[in-house]
Amino acid sequence: MRCLTHPLLRKLLSLPPQHVPGRGTPSKGAVLSPKQLFLRQSCGAEPGLMTATDMVNYWQKVFETNGIPEARESSQYIVSFVLGAKTFQSLDSKSLHTPLTALQQEQIQQLSHKRLQRMPVQYVLGEWDFQDLTLKMRPPVFIPRPETESRVIAMDKEEAAVDLTRENALRLQLQERIHIIHQDVSHSSAKQLLLWGPIDVIVSNPPYVFHEDMASLDAEILCYEDLDALDGGDDGMRVIKTILSLAPSLLKVSGEVRIFEGQSSNKKKMEESSQERECRKQGSFLRSVFLEVDPRHPNMVEHWLQAHPELLLTLHAIHKDFCGKPRFLHIQKQSS
Repeated sequence: MRCLTHPLLRKLLSLPPQHVPGRGTPSKGAVLSPKQLFLRQSCGAEPGLMTATDMVNYWQKVFETNGIPEARESSQYIVSFVLGAKTFQSLDSKSLHTPLTALQQEQIQQLSHKRLQRMPVQYVLGEWDFQDLTLKMRPPVFIPRPETESRVIAMDKEEAAVDLTRENALRLQLQERIHIIHQDVSHSSAKQLLLWGPIDVIVSNPPYVFHEDMASLDAEILCYEDLDALDGGDDGMRVIKTILSLAPSLLKVSGEVRIFEGQSSNKKKMEESSQERECRKQGSFLRSVFLEVDPRHPNMVEHWLQAHPELLLTLHAIHKDFCGKPRFLHIQKQSS
C-alpha cells in the first residue's frame, strides 16, 4: 500500500491518540484503531514541528471524535490562551506559523485533556471576558453565558464599508464582539449568519430609495455616496423583502428575558420592581427587526407581511423621524 506522506498528516500522527480523557499519554496497553495503527506502521512518522494552526486542527479532530461540543472553538480558545491571546482570530501571521515550543505543546495538551472531560472551556482557561472585564473562573461559580453578552454580526457588500467597520471596531476595542462579513445579504443564507446561534435583534438601514427617485437625489449624495446602497429597486423594497424573508430563520424562537438569576422561583413578589419593568421593556425588543424605510413603505411592508403569513412576522410599531415622517419600522416575530 502507498504511504501517506502529507506533512501535516505526519505531524498529527506523531502525537499520542486521545482515547482516555485526562491522560497525558495513552497507557501501555492502549489500543489504536486499525486506521491509526496502519498509518503509524506504514509511515513511521517522527515527531515534527507543530504550529498553532496545526494544533487547532489536530485538537478539533480529537474533540469531534470524542463528541465534545464546539470542537473548533474549544481548540482555538485553548491554543490562543497558551499563546497569550484572547482569541485565535487576533493572532498575527507570525504567531500562527511559528513552530510551538515543547512547553507550549504540553500546556495545550494538558488543557485539552480537561476539555475532553467535558469541563467548560471557561473553567479550562481559568478566566473569561465579560462586558469588557476579564473575570477569573473557577467551578462551580457562575459562568458568563452568551445570553448575557452583546455580540454583533455586521454585513455589507461594499468593501469600503466593511473596512471602515473593522477600523472602528479595532479603535473601540470591540473586535472580539463583532463578526464582520463582506457579502451581499441578497446572496446569503441563514446558516452563514448563525455563527453565534439565533439572533435577538436585526437592525438594518437597507437600500430603500425607489429607483425612479434616484435621479432626484441631492448632488452631495449622487456624487459621493454609494448609489447601490441607496437604490431599493422599483418599489424600494428589494433588499427589505430579502431581510424579512431571512428573519424568521435568524431570530430566536423565544425572547424570554431572565431576571434575578438565582432567586427562588416560588418567592412571591407583591409588586413589580423597576428592574423587572425594564427587563420586560427590553424583552419587547427581542425577536425583532428594525428597519429604516421610505415614508411610503410602512403600509407597503404591512401588506407584504400579511400576504406572507408563513413568515410569522407582524408590524409592531412605526416610529417617526425628526421631521415627523414615518421612517422606522419595528417588526416582531410571533411565537410559533
